[in-house]
Amino acid sequence: MERMPKWADVFLVPFINLVLAFLVSGLVVLAIGENPLDAIYYMVKGAVGTTSGLGYTLYYATNYIFTGLAVAVAFQARLFNIGGEGQAAIAGIGVALVMLAFDWPAWWLALPFAIAGAAAFGAAWAFIPAWLQAKRGSHIVITTIMFNFIGAALMGYLLNGVLKNPNTQNAETVAFPKAAALPTAYDILAPLGIPFSKSAPLNISFILALICAWLVWLLIWRTRLGYQIRAFGQSESAARYAGISAVRVTIIAMLISGGLAGLLAINVVMGEQERLIKEFVEGAGFVGIAVALMGRSHPFGIVLAALLFGMLTQGGFELLWEMPGISKEMVLVIQALIILFTGALDNMVRVPVERMFLWLGKGRA
Repeated sequence: MERMPKWADVFLVPFINLVLAFLVSGLVVLAIGENPLDAIYYMVKGAVGTTSGLGYTLYYATNYIFTGLAVAVAFQARLFNIGGEGQAAIAGIGVALVMLAFDWPAWWLALPFAIAGAAAFGAAWAFIPAWLQAKRGSHIVITTIMFNFIGAALMGYLLNGVLKNPNTQNAETVAFPKAAALPTAYDILAPLGIPFSKSAPLNISFILALICAWLVWLLIWRTRLGYQIRAFGQSESAARYAGISAVRVTIIAMLISGGLAGLLAINVVMGEQERLIKEFVEGAGFVGIAVALMGRSHPFGIVLAALLFGMLTQGGFELLWEMPGISKEMVLVIQALIILFTGALDNMVRVPVERMFLWLGKGRA
């Protein structure tokens, strides 16, 4: 007998976890003397109440979709890739090298090459930990953590050296060609007569992120390679017995994961900053872990979870502005509670829900 319907696993359990997280967050806000209903109002208003807020929400969500997909692909092979932060940072170098190599006449001509550069550099940074895991037995968690720090050091070295803009003291490159700037939501919607904030950084990368989510779904659930990745993740010994190469699956899954994390640089470096700046990832690689957990490593769930965390990020800024009594750390507490309930405390909800469906199934029988 099925323990729980698929819809309950994908939607019901995360929804209950989310409600519990917000209830506990409300109690925390209440404990510091603020009204939790006001806090919710200002967060929602800041996230989706204006076109500017919506633009920033979807901009952050784009980053989280890329990093969430990256973590999810590795999860399918039971590989805990927490190096998305470093892989995205190194991918920024790939984007910068492509953008500064030519005086690009149009964004649509530069974008495919920038995507290739971002994915290649992100995958390359994931390759070494993957090879060490597959060939030497080095734990993927340890090596990917180390490579986050190595990537940050390499970024600092390059942006204060050969890639540094000589006209500024900041650790950044010169600006990319103006003609290669990605179209923003304002640029796309204005000709259609749809009003949208001109200052919002939302750009065409959001569409790229949705396409990547669809491609990951095709890869994992509709291809032979995806079947091998899932089989290896479910049981390494059984996969070996079936003739699936552990080395091949480990390296390929991590290459795809690193490439997806690297595409974050398209949104930020090429789409928003239009130059390479140190520490542009801003923790999105780590948020991707929570997004993948909450989305159950399924692309559709990841998109929904990324939208939620995008709302929390943008709504948190509005909350800090409207309610000075709530600090930045309080917003981080709310995010942490969501991660806690959707990750570490998942079984606290899952087990009772499974028992409920088993009981209902016996009753029908």
